[in-house]
Amino acid sequence: MLNEEERARYDRQMMIPGFGEAGQEKLKRAKVFVAGAGGLGSPIAIYLAAAGVGTIRIADPDRVELSNLNRQILYREKDIGGGKAGLAAARLREINRQVKIEAIAEAITEANASHLVADADFIVDALDNMPARYLLNRTALQKKIPFCHGAVNGFEGRAMTVIPGRTACLNCVYHGAVTPAEKTPVIGVTPAVIGCIQATEVIKYIVGLGDLLTDRMLVYDARHMTFDEFKVARDPDCEQCGGLARR
Repeated sequence: MLNEEERARYDRQMMIPGFGEAGQEKLKRAKVFVAGAGGLGSPIAIYLAAAGVGTIRIADPDRVELSNLNRQILYREKDIGGGKAGLAAARLREINRQVKIEAIAEAITEANASHLVADADFIVDALDNMPARYLLNRTALQKKIPFCHGAVNGFEGRAMTVIPGRTACLNCVYHGAVTPAEKTPVIGVTPAVIGCIQATEVIKYIVGLGDLLTDRMLVYDARHMTFDEFKVARDPDCEQCGGLARR
């Protein structure tokens, strides 16, 4: 049940048709795993906390660097050198003290991925490399946990949502392709837009409103201020999701 403070805090979003107090209670009971506390993870986590998601588990092994600050809005100059996960948790608790924040200063690996996402209701990909994304995608499929992918490069970003057993997965799109590790150019406003889209997908799924970005990739081009959508066909021979029966 919501308390009086929560009813006041979330009043505006509970006014949305179909949302109401029941939708807010769903958010309060939900647990979301955010993989990465950087450019994408910052707006994702901020808006999930502001919306009242009950538990946010955020994992990132890195420390804050000066070059992060053009886009990683969870951090300040005074945070340089500090661990991202712990600093992110502290900042999120300042935003909403009623949300439980679990900070994990670990990289996502074959050894810990299943444990990290085990009891999550939704997984959000805020990572910056394809091998880790494929691992998270595979883990989400195995655990049958909905998964939202996001990626940015320069002024361009993209997002899609995966519902295990029902929709195309990340591997259906990229087919295992891995680009060489390199520094990716990015302007801070791009992950802000894509991260907000990912947070929106989480909220919509949990509350049960609207249409998700399933079987389609949304591509944002900030240079020309356009949004394009590409249909994604589920590959029946996909190495990661091909064996899951459509429900």
